[in-house]
Amino acid sequence: MAVTRTFSIIKPDATRRNLTGAVTKMLEEAGLRVVASKRIQMTEDQAKKFYEVHAERPFYGELVDFMTSGPVVVQVLEGEDAVKRNRDVMGATNPADADEGTIRKAFAESIEANSVHGSDSDENAATEIAFFFNDDEIVG
Repeated sequence: MAVTRTFSIIKPDATRRNLTGAVTKMLEEAGLRVVASKRIQMTEDQAKKFYEVHAERPFYGELVDFMTSGPVVVQVLEGEDAVKRNRDVMGATNPADADEGTIRKAFAESIEANSVHGSDSDENAATEIAFFFNDDEIVG
């Protein structure tokens, strides 16, 4: 299997509870390596652009509000089949459906405040990484 990269966000509900290290530890223990990371306050414009794929959905405004409600940690993760590996360790979007040992089962407060975001494909990973990082910020 090829070593690839994926994108991850540790969301405001997790940063508010000081879980950045605990979430990152779970990612690393799953075989992913953090090759870029920064804590940012996402602006409304950034959140709207990043989540524009959901613009027509009823939850879009709440999602933008939530993602701008506090700091987030954006990360580039690297590992074998990184997108799938990250999605497996994140767990189901709804924490009630997430498997034991996943980030969302351990830390999510609700389906909306589910602690992490992860790319759903290699193509989206490349787009999402480029949205937040310049090539010189990624040091693998």
